[in-house]
Amino acid sequence: MTTKRYSSKKGLQSGRWSLQDAKTHLSQIVREAQRAGPQRVTLHGKDAAVIIGAEEFDRLQRPMSGRDIVKALAKSPLGDLEFERLTIKSKVRDVEL
Repeated sequence: MTTKRYSSKKGLQSGRWSLQDAKTHLSQIVREAQRAGPQRVTLHGKDAAVIIGAEEFDRLQRPMSGRDIVKALAKSPLGDLEFERLTIKSKVRDVEL
């Protein structure tokens, strides 16, 4: 496998930067991460790190809720599919611990 060095122009187009280019163009990479999404940094031609915008990082760190799942399903190709929601009602009993 050959290793490729990515020029800053190539990195801007592909979202993939060599470590050397990342050192030189860090502010540009941060702006690209905010504008266009994750930017990969390579070390010896292999992915080593990903720079993402702070909003994206915060979104990824937030625990997923039931509402997030509902939103994701609504945006999916099956969003128009209707299904019956089953609710099971059962008696509650006291349990000694």
